[in-house]
Amino acid sequence: MKPRVYLETTIPSYLAARPSRELVLAGQQQATRDWWETQRLEHDLHVSDLVVEEVSKGDQEIAGARLALIEPLPMLKATEGAGEVAGRLLAAGVIPSAAAADALHIAIATVHGMDFLLTWNCRHINNAHSVRRIEKLCHEMGHVCPVICTPEELMEG
Repeated sequence: MKPRVYLETTIPSYLAARPSRELVLAGQQQATRDWWETQRLEHDLHVSDLVVEEVSKGDQEIAGARLALIEPLPMLKATEGAGEVAGRLLAAGVIPSAAAADALHIAIATVHGMDFLLTWNCRHINNAHSVRRIEKLCHEMGHVCPVICTPEELMEG
């Protein structure tokens, strides 16, 4: 069975974006493209209705490209259980209230039993301080938190 991967919004966004002039961002975009080209077929990819909502915003040409990338992927729903996990992440201050959508991404991936949550959101989701607290809270609620990582970290040798 292939590992199950939840693609957070940054993944289709980086895939469809015009190449950045900022060196770090350009490198992340390229790493995402490399992962997509070489690794995606090794994984069972999923998105959520929240990802669809977020990638639909902005420049319509780019939004269309983002939507085309994720259109064939199975859609996970924001269940009541996901709402509870997101609420606890916010109430505990693990994720700031201004980033409620980030809490919901984590919660959706968690309650649907994803093996990995793939993201470039290193501010609220994938940073050393947050990940430990996210994992602990999910465990306290009886869930196994997916491994939160970037495409670079999910590259198989």
